[in-house]
Amino acid sequence: MSSVIHTYHHTDTPYFPSEELEQPRWYAIHTRARHEKRVEARLLECGISTFLPVVRQVHRWSDRRKVIDLPLFSCYVFVSIVPSAKTRLTVLRTDGVIGFVGVRGEGTPIRDAEIESVRLLLSRSVPFAAYPFLKIGQRVRIRGGSLDGIEGVIADGNGDHKLVVSVELIQRSIAVTVEGYDIEAV
Repeated sequence: MSSVIHTYHHTDTPYFPSEELEQPRWYAIHTRARHEKRVEARLLECGISTFLPVVRQVHRWSDRRKVIDLPLFSCYVFVSIVPSAKTRLTVLRTDGVIGFVGVRGEGTPIRDAEIESVRLLLSRSVPFAAYPFLKIGQRVRIRGGSLDGIEGVIADGNGDHKLVVSVELIQRSIAVTVEGYDIEAV
């Protein structure tokens, strides 16, 4: 006859094994106007992974010119977190943060492919511009060349084909001309 010994361990906080296995997800954080860089710096100090896409522009004044980095999507910073009450509070208590973007202010995860497409596009030395947000259209991926792997929606504008890369949750987009690139449907 074999016996089975059951061990029960009681703690004040419930233990959920799935929390340890949960992977970080990207979320958009709405910030006060012109606070994006400060919010990013404060979140990094707290050990939270961030992504603040910036675009370099030359600003001219009557007496000088200066190259400055401006947020590509004003009033937004992206954070990569495992959603927990502690992490959410850390983000929400950061000076300059208005809240998470999503349903009831809880935040809606952003697909990794959307963040990676923006990252890849910014890391390449290709001209791009802000573009009206698109939701409907053929979703494609660029194959080969300096833009390999970037996903977006094809749009026609002024006789040339543009790949529009969007972050759906914040309804912001950027576009790059894709003449001469091989593309495939996703």
